[in-house]
Amino acid sequence: MNNRHPTDTPLERDIAIHIFTASSALVGVCLTVISIVRSFTETHKIQTMVDDLLAVNALIFLCACLLSYCALRTRSSRRMHRVESAADTAFLIGLGGMVMACGMIVWAVTS
Repeated sequence: MNNRHPTDTPLERDIAIHIFTASSALVGVCLTVISIVRSFTETHKIQTMVDDLLAVNALIFLCACLLSYCALRTRSSRRMHRVESAADTAFLIGLGGMVMACGMIVWAVTS
């Protein structure tokens, strides 16, 4: 039984592919920035907070990566949409956390 609707397009799969590639790259970015933050920040409290936030972001991006992979592997169109939506939400939460971490780094470096 094929659960695909005639309106399904490759665009839906493209979104999952983009989330997969971007979130896997951002896991590496988070881990790299954790090591770089130690050399730029002098305030230990900010350094620890940024490190923790970036570590959580790395886990969130990893979840987004795994969810998008599951969306790519599923055969059910309905399930794909649900999993892809969860991956998209996790990705956006991770991006918000990255923005907060960047703001904290800028604040620590300029103060």
